Amino acid sequence: MLYPEIVIAGCGNPLFADDGFGPAVIEEMEKLTLPDNVLIVDAGLGGPHFIFTLLDPEVTKKLVIVDIADYGAEPGSITKLRVEDLPPGAYRDAHSWDLAEPLQRIKDRIDVTIIGCQPARVTAPEFELGLSDEVQEAIPKTIRVILETIGVDYGTTINLQKEGRQRGTAETCSSGKNS
Repeated sequence: MLYPEIVIAGCGNPLFADDGFGPAVIEEMEKLTLPDNVLIVDAGLGGPHFIFTLLDPEVTKKLVIVDIADYGAEPGSITKLRVEDLPPGAYRDAHSWDLAEPLQRIKDRIDVTIIGCQPARVTAPEFELGLSDEVQEAIPKTIRVILETIGVDYGTTINLQKEGRQRGTAETCSSGKNS
């Protein structure tokens, strides 16, 4: 199995309002032309656990996780966190599994960045499709932060048409490429 050098994973569940932020960012990023060494994947609800299957510390250099993060800011605000910034137990998935500890284990071998957006509302367990206006408006800025983080020039990727690139499906994951 070949692994990508850079993995960008959008985590969250679009059924719970702003919790769908990560997948919405990935959907927009799919419109960009990115280098072949970058894998973008909608990792969904169990995303952080799925992500670990896409990493090989011998090959993978960067992991960027895109998710909501309640850090007391104005809705739609973006923050860039390192694993060291996560207090134990502070980053949990929907099943209440602490994700900071597994990220701690890989942070010395893979550059891990969490890009979080302050949600306006998360409706779980009630269903509500669609992001709040504040979180929707944060998507372009988030994409610029991601591209800066992975060292891709924003100006050369925007408005370029995708040619046959797909999300991280089983086929693309095994090749380590999106094309």
